[in-house]
Amino acid sequence: MDIETIREYCLKKKATFECFPFDEVNLVFKVVDRMFLLIDLDRPEWISMKCDPEYAIELREHYRGIEPAYHFNKKYWNQVSLEADVPDHLILSLIDHSYDEVIKKFTRKQRVAYNELS
Repeated sequence: MDIETIREYCLKKKATFECFPFDEVNLVFKVVDRMFLLIDLDRPEWISMKCDPEYAIELREHYRGIEPAYHFNKKYWNQVSLEADVPDHLILSLIDHSYDEVIKKFTRKQRVAYNELS
């Protein structure tokens, strides 16, 4: 899996856009205005994604290439290696999971904005 495939996959999701809110090397993908994925362009072999806390622990125990995300709340965020033992289909599934986790926590205002977009 490469970052361009991940980028294209993320941008196909409803209400998703990319930006550089922190600096010029941390590419962030947001749904409405909430982050669900980050790629550090200085370390493009790793991506960070939101995850259900119990599922995050399960994944970390099963895959060498999934660990608590650096500079994030480690309870809710994993960093996933694109070069380790994590299959491509699981990476795509985890992107979907991260996106869904963010949407579940939308405020009423964010949900309205999301629903208004096609």
